[in-house]
Amino acid sequence: MNTGLHDPFGARTTYRVGGDARALVEIESLDALCSLSGDLRSDVDTYVLGRGSNTLVADQGFDGVVIHLGESFREISIDLESARVVAGGAADLPVVARKSVDAALTGFEWAVGVPGTIGGAVKMNAGGHGADMASSLISVEVLTFGSQTPRVMDRDELDFAYRSSALTNRDLVISATLQLSPGEKESSLGTLKEIVRWRREHQPGGSNCGSVFTNPPGDSAGRLIEDAGAKGLRLGTAQVSEKHANFIQADEGGSADDVVALMDRVRSMVEAHSGVSLSTEVKMVGFSPHEAGPAT
Repeated sequence: MNTGLHDPFGARTTYRVGGDARALVEIESLDALCSLSGDLRSDVDTYVLGRGSNTLVADQGFDGVVIHLGESFREISIDLESARVVAGGAADLPVVARKSVDAALTGFEWAVGVPGTIGGAVKMNAGGHGADMASSLISVEVLTFGSQTPRVMDRDELDFAYRSSALTNRDLVISATLQLSPGEKESSLGTLKEIVRWRREHQPGGSNCGSVFTNPPGDSAGRLIEDAGAKGLRLGTAQVSEKHANFIQADEGGSADDVVALMDRVRSMVEAHSGVSLSTEVKMVGFSPHEAGPAT
């Protein structure tokens, strides 16, 4: 490992594997964020870390700057008259879902089971249970590194598609405005409970990043992986979950290289079995194109 890297990074992801970063900066105010952004030239590698889900850090670490938003970026405000919710980029999705339901608003219940933040969810158009961020997003406040002035982007400017948007690793979501609808609190509480129950029943715990591969149009990545015989497959310290084939779990003290190798093996098995080439939704950080290989 590069001994010049000293700030824990991989350990702060939900995989809990991978190396350190050159620097990890905790940001506690918008002024501090804008000041830092002005110093981040285009040749400085950057990564915004939320809860660390959907992220795999290379064993050799990340020779760049990791930015983590502090408590002031977790604020959530709700306007009952307009049924709008403004959530900071670091606000946890399950918290936003529960606060919305407590305010008798509906339309964001799906997010209760997604272990990410508002900022990350906007960037990748996260979703589940038949909905996604694009379903309710009105606008976002964004800061592009190198600039010291945030800007507001409307939903149409974000070019949302399945698990993607126009935002890049140089863009940081400061806050997002959601349009929800008045609802019945008791009914929405029941929906939250059912979503949590379903996820506990069908998805594994432990060190993983959630779904590894995006679903091909009209199909399920998990089904394709299971049909190819890869469910439960192990390579070194990484294993395809026995509970859900689209999850890869890492052993305690495991290796990110093993996770990537297993991703590549699974893709090869699925392509050989069904002719479908799976694409990952995992953000690969610190890997060279050669190291990440087909997994990217």
